[in-house]
Amino acid sequence: MTNKHILLIHAGGTVGMARTAHGYAPATDFPAHLARLLSSAGAALPRYTPHVMPDPIDSSNAIPADWQRIAQDIARHYGACDGVVVLHGTDTMTHAASALSFMLQGLRKPVIVTGSQIPLGEARSDALQNIVTALQLAARDDIREVAVYFGQRLLRGNRATKVSNTRLTAFDSPNHPPLGEVGIDIHLDASALWQPRAAERFDLPPYEAGRILPLRFAPGLPARLLDAMLALMPRALILEGYGAGNLPDNDPDLHRLLRQAHDAGVLLVARSQCLHGGVALDAYATGSALAQAGVIGAADMTFEALYAKLHHLFALGLPADEVRQALLSNLAGELTDPH
Repeated sequence: MTNKHILLIHAGGTVGMARTAHGYAPATDFPAHLARLLSSAGAALPRYTPHVMPDPIDSSNAIPADWQRIAQDIARHYGACDGVVVLHGTDTMTHAASALSFMLQGLRKPVIVTGSQIPLGEARSDALQNIVTALQLAARDDIREVAVYFGQRLLRGNRATKVSNTRLTAFDSPNHPPLGEVGIDIHLDASALWQPRAAERFDLPPYEAGRILPLRFAPGLPARLLDAMLALMPRALILEGYGAGNLPDNDPDLHRLLRQAHDAGVLLVARSQCLHGGVALDAYATGSALAQAGVIGAADMTFEALYAKLHHLFALGLPADEVRQALLSNLAGELTDPH
């Protein structure tokens, strides 16, 4: 353990905040306070080098460019470390983890994203144990992917989603088993771990914010809302439908707008609002109508993975037709291979 060297990136979030008169805000002494607490662990922890990113942020303020900043930091120091821990806010932690999995493909070292529900300096904080275990996981040789460690579970980063803002087990992985469980000992599920299929390849194109738009459907949603979103000229539109990805098939304006958007080159992707399961557009007539309008299904990807993947594919400069094909390719374990 002591011969391993871990890069510890602090990007922001609750983990490094302190109580103020206006609510939690970034703590100025966080790195020093964390170092004092970690020093007592001795040989139980690998060596680590802390790196605090400029202006650590509340993760609800994060934008796609922030994912790129973290990836650039990892790429810059990758050759000098044996693993990486990223401290991040929980609200958009899985967005960041998903994006990192696409930018840092073919990893041969662990990248563990963690944080806390309670700041490090508060009573009953979950921060220290999350960080300690994340450092230990980042020193392992059998993890070769971006993962989220939180509340005694290790989850694939692009399969995880936040399910609670009150429980210390804040994240779940609905369509993929946990990579590991942590109690007295650390137990990893070798069959669940991602095995890189290609050489290390870091693609860090600039992510353009605002060109991937989500629309969550609800009964009676007016078609003119879709019309207003299309006026923003998105590259892609995520349609969050019911069940297997269904949308109403009795609204002619809705389907007219979808066909117009498809003909104009907007990539239309349907996903299910359900936590478990994926999209099957051929299961119901309503889904078949979507397919006829040019909509494709997102398989069983989480919203966060789909959103980050679309940003990544378009940032690579791929035209919509190639993005359409690449979207359902399993790049980093983000979807269940139908074969």
